[in-house]
Amino acid sequence: MKRRDLLKAGVVTGGGKALGIAQVSQIQQWDQSYAGNPNEPILSPGQPVQDYQPVETPNGTLLPWKIVNGVKIYHLVAEEIWHEFAPGMKGKCWGYNGQVHGPTIEAVEGDRIRIYVTNNLIAPTTVHWHGVFLPNGMDGVGGLTQSAIKPGQTFKYEWTVRQSGTFMYHSHHDEMTQMAMGMMGMMIFHPRHQPPEYQVDRDFAIMLSEWRLDPGTFRPNPNEMKDFNVLTMNARCFPGTDPLVAKLGDRIRIRLGNLSAMDHHSIHLHGHYFKVAATNGGRLPVSAQWPETTVLVPVGSTRDIEFIASENGDWPLHCHMTHHVMNQMGHNFRNVIGMKKATAADQISRLLPDYMPMGEDGMGEMGIHIEKGGMPVPDNSLPMVGGYGPFDYITMGGMFTLLKVRSDLTSYQDPGWYQHPEGTVASLISTEDRAILDEI
Repeated sequence: MKRRDLLKAGVVTGGGKALGIAQVSQIQQWDQSYAGNPNEPILSPGQPVQDYQPVETPNGTLLPWKIVNGVKIYHLVAEEIWHEFAPGMKGKCWGYNGQVHGPTIEAVEGDRIRIYVTNNLIAPTTVHWHGVFLPNGMDGVGGLTQSAIKPGQTFKYEWTVRQSGTFMYHSHHDEMTQMAMGMMGMMIFHPRHQPPEYQVDRDFAIMLSEWRLDPGTFRPNPNEMKDFNVLTMNARCFPGTDPLVAKLGDRIRIRLGNLSAMDHHSIHLHGHYFKVAATNGGRLPVSAQWPETTVLVPVGSTRDIEFIASENGDWPLHCHMTHHVMNQMGHNFRNVIGMKKATAADQISRLLPDYMPMGEDGMGEMGIHIEKGGMPVPDNSLPMVGGYGPFDYITMGGMFTLLKVRSDLTSYQDPGWYQHPEGTVASLISTEDRAILDEI
């Protein structure tokens, strides 16, 4: 035995004595990756409401299916689409079934599913089922596990669902281009037998993504590597995002998926705390869930958060990276905070009558000037920050939406702005308050 081998043997033996043989054996126990036995019988197709609470995709849809000989049949069509990110800005994107991002696919453990994919793009493509356990030849990696789907062709993917959780699908052929153009969607598999702690009243799916779309242009730029100027939830940016509406006391699940090109997103919810209940590796045991108000969703990952809608109001849900709650016109802007621009503005206005100096006290007023028609904007562009709220202009854009909780809902339609009870809104101080301040 060589000296180094003798030393290795000593380390292993010493480690075993220090930890105890049982502890070493326990450390070496690994779970198998594949969920379930592939030889288990196919179960009858799971039915919405009867077997599971259907997922809702704000600003999106569910992919329809039908049953043929006990198999759930879906059809995805990859195609070029004119997509509206928010009122006033559109892009010529790539997506599925007439929408960006593609419709959410829903199934149940034990379902046999077949997904036909038709390619109506100008380029070859594939579909990868991200995080899903399936036969290798169904994994959707162009050139490796299958031939690419050429323009005009239709391919068939088929497997039996052997897991539950939140997953995603996306092109896995020329990913940099095709995903940057919008080719992705959410995929939800429900457990066949739902334990009580899994059941919710409202189940939302949100895909997080980022784009480069310069003012005056219409095609997303897939070559961008770091400076993304359109940040979206389900391919919409505020003020174009639909709210998440809930009744007071509802149990809520929000499934967050991130297929952004380069950035993670720290999603923060106001007014509530939640439990991080699942990743795309599976559901966490209740004992392993932890309370948070912000969850980091890395690129290529999903996170499920769950909570009770316990507080009435209009509560923001947004990425807490400050440049991710802005729209395109805040990019490549010079820093003029604190600058006195009056003289320069007067001189420039003689040459450019429409010139409007901005930015010396921040960018919050940009949207207000644009909304009121006092500032022209380039074609197909949005102001850096959002839109009007019930009190004033909301100076946020991008990856931002609202959780609207009400105690008196008769439906889950948008209830409008929250009517605050008297005495519950921050306001200008009174004379009495001023006297108290003077005494401090």
